[in-house]
Amino acid sequence: MRQFGELEAVIMDRLWEWGRPALVREVVDDLSRDRSIAYTTVMTVMENLHRKGWLRRQRDGRAWRYEPTGSRSGYTAALMSEALATNPDRRTALAHFVLQMSPHDAALLREALEGTPPPSAQAPSAQAPSAEGEER
Repeated sequence: MRQFGELEAVIMDRLWEWGRPALVREVVDDLSRDRSIAYTTVMTVMENLHRKGWLRRQRDGRAWRYEPTGSRSGYTAALMSEALATNPDRRTALAHFVLQMSPHDAALLREALEGTPPPSAQAPSAQAPSAEGEER
């Protein structure tokens, strides 16, 4: 899994924020407040996100309504998991990560860990969508 490109991230942020399916035209109109952007550019990026599995779509007349297939939190967790997987010494990598956390984030992590069942009781984790042909 790779991190979203700049425009992919902006589009996904809007869709996550809205929490509802949206037409390409709605996204273009919203983005046009901050920048000049072509309808076809947004349509292509949203189609690419759909092809990669990040968006699902449903017909609405002649157009498509797009919505995220997963949550922003799930995406963030997948990025963190992928970053952790790059280091064979996970214990040290996690220790460095925790040392860099703010006290607030450390408290949130502590709460999350206290509410998590032991590894043997957990179901397999959901995996992030991947581009066609890539292993998940």
